[in-house]
Amino acid sequence: MKARSVASELGFQLEEASVGGGSDGNFTAALGIPTLDGLGAEGKGLHAEHEHILIDSLPKRAALFANLLLRL
Repeated sequence: MKARSVASELGFQLEEASVGGGSDGNFTAALGIPTLDGLGAEGKGLHAEHEHILIDSLPKRAALFANLLLRL
């Protein structure tokens, strides 16, 4: 998978996860199609009062997204 390869080149791993919530990715994932979702900031507490992002992760996430775009 391109995303895992790019992440590895940048020095981190992308892990597989299943989380609650609604996304168009739910439709493809339900069909067993590998689905890349959640390319935004890392953090916790999605849509909750304690929601926050991890500022230190922003450069890493931006680099991942930029490198994925370059490989399209």
